[in-house]
Amino acid sequence: MTGPRVVVIGDVVTDVVASTAGPVAVGSDTTARIVIGDGGAGGNVAAWLRAVDADVGLIVRVGDDAAGREAVERLVNAGVLVAATTDPAAPTGTVVALIDAGGERTMLTDRGANRRLEAADLPAAWFRSGAHLHLSGYVLFDAPGRGAGLEALRRASAAGMTISVDPASWARLRRWGASRFLTATAGAALTLPNADEARVLTGIGDAAAAAAHLARLHGVAVVTCGADGAVWSDGAATVRGRAVHTTVTDTTGAGDAFTAGYLAAALDGARPGEALERAAHLAARAVARGGGRPA
Repeated sequence: MTGPRVVVIGDVVTDVVASTAGPVAVGSDTTARIVIGDGGAGGNVAAWLRAVDADVGLIVRVGDDAAGREAVERLVNAGVLVAATTDPAAPTGTVVALIDAGGERTMLTDRGANRRLEAADLPAAWFRSGAHLHLSGYVLFDAPGRGAGLEALRRASAAGMTISVDPASWARLRRWGASRFLTATAGAALTLPNADEARVLTGIGDAAAAAAHLARLHGVAVVTCGADGAVWSDGAATVRGRAVHTTVTDTTGAGDAFTAGYLAAALDGARPGEALERAAHLAARAVARGGGRPA
């Protein structure tokens, strides 16, 4: 049996999103709107890819609990092919996202079973010529899951797959080390950092210059800049994409939706400008609703 066209490796978590209208009263009560739903960069990207009819599979590890079973079931019902390993010793991951009145997000993360991904969890048939691997950087930040992520990159390269990586978190990148991340992901032909992650990886504050620098390492870089759109570079040329302005309800998962939109377009053969436009429209669809997944 052949595997999916796009293979995503990353986290599935329970998102607890708390939005406040004002500053948090440290040591006391703060009124907030709290929404609980599915999250995790890998799960989000896979769900948004499926929302645009991509043939996508997700490799993930969840806990032996209701949260994990139900999260996998919802992904399967959405049309995602899921290779989920149940971990008997760790719970399904949880992320608490605190969103202030200005839309700034602060995340408290317990990756749970996600951080225990193993090479044995990788379906051999999914690593094949003609397919694409998308790896969330979160997989590389913790042992023992890092070994599975590195093995997935090795298998994908050996099979002749195209590879993209999402650096995932500027704070985790800084702790693990930019040079270690760049060395580990050297086989990727596409990287999709946000502006903060690009700055940590390159030391360059200008998004276009950072994209050009990263493209010389990875082939193509797409740096997202929130409301300022995104910048594509192949190291020689630069293309700027505009954000699609819409009423913002919740920015959770916007970057994952953008990634999915760009990947789907690029794998369809779209030129950079068109791929950025399609990605921006999917990101706008994400921020216009609550939660990190398609409705």
